[in-house]
Amino acid sequence: MNQQPLVSIIIPTYNSEATVKNCLESIKKQTYKNIETIVVDGFSRDKTTNIIKEYGTKLIKIKGERTKAKNIGLKHAKGKYVLFIDSDMELTPKVVEECVSLAKLNPRIGGIIIPEKSAGEGFRARGKGFERSFYEKTPIESARFFRKDLVLRAGGYDEDIIFFEESTLPHKIEKLGYSTKARITSYIIHNEGYFSLRKQIMKKYYYSKTAWRYVKKYRGYGKQKMDPIYRIILFIRNKKFYSEPHLSLGILILKMLEYTVSVLGYLIGKWDSNG
Repeated sequence: MNQQPLVSIIIPTYNSEATVKNCLESIKKQTYKNIETIVVDGFSRDKTTNIIKEYGTKLIKIKGERTKAKNIGLKHAKGKYVLFIDSDMELTPKVVEECVSLAKLNPRIGGIIIPEKSAGEGFRARGKGFERSFYEKTPIESARFFRKDLVLRAGGYDEDIIFFEESTLPHKIEKLGYSTKARITSYIIHNEGYFSLRKQIMKKYYYSKTAWRYVKKYRGYGKQKMDPIYRIILFIRNKKFYSEPHLSLGILILKMLEYTVSVLGYLIGKWDSNG
């Protein structure tokens, strides 16, 4: 074990009692054992911190957005590699093992993509999982596993951007001359819970209030991620899109709503910044 490089897993949490236990259990069950887990909590009001303490996991409390939480976790990380996940995610058993093995193969690999699959209850949760399946091996995916030294050189996450924030760090590492497109086969299970349309729309609106900063700094790199036409083309060119028309229609309606509120959030966020 001492010869295995340490991997630091960083998890931002806030009122995550429904999912954080499964997340921590999945880390405990990893085939790769030289792992430290760092949870950065935004002063949860539920039982989140009690659950974390049961696992003896390092716990840090801060006020701020999840980008700040990730950077705080990074400062406390001792690993050669860092993996950023959310509290509603579960790692399948070989995720960390495969990431480390792949990273060792080539020193030019700075970041690794881990595929995601959705789990949850209700029609909308099924639709979200169906949508996610169209993004595999496309520019929509972003790396989560990184060499820590490169993350530090890149300056970590932009704390004033939470719109597509997961894509900004890979871009900065690529600008250093390293690849962030390597991909493993093991996957993350993203627990959508009971998918609430209202919560999803409000979340998109909130995130998009920093979209103008994202556009200003990452316009070229993030073009495909932001472009609704690109995503629609991904859907209609895939035969799977026509195999479940009720889910496909649900995706299109959801994306229309998300892009509408995102434009509104963009405009209001930019207006507030100028005010």
